Amino acid sequence: MDVTFEKYEAKFKALADKKRLQIMYELTKRGKTCVCDLADIMDMAQSKLSYHLKILLDANLLIKETEATMNYYELNTKEVNHLLSEELCCLFRTDTNCC
Repeated sequence: MDVTFEKYEAKFKALADKKRLQIMYELTKRGKTCVCDLADIMDMAQSKLSYHLKILLDANLLIKETEATMNYYELNTKEVNHLLSEELCCLFRTDTNCC
């Protein structure tokens, strides 16, 4: 059970940050987004953004895709939908069958 609890602890710690929630919200609205564009959207230095993205990736809340030298991120909607209540989930869902 400890492994399971540690997995969920990491996920909820990742969600317990306003900037990371904002990143997730922007990715919900925009879909797959280049890290350079995301840095501009978030008005955040890439190094600071990378810190937050790594936490979200480690918690399996984001999906990362590398194309040539560019990294693209998108929300792992399956994982988010699994974790969040219906009320919160509506902030990150892209389908219209919410709330």
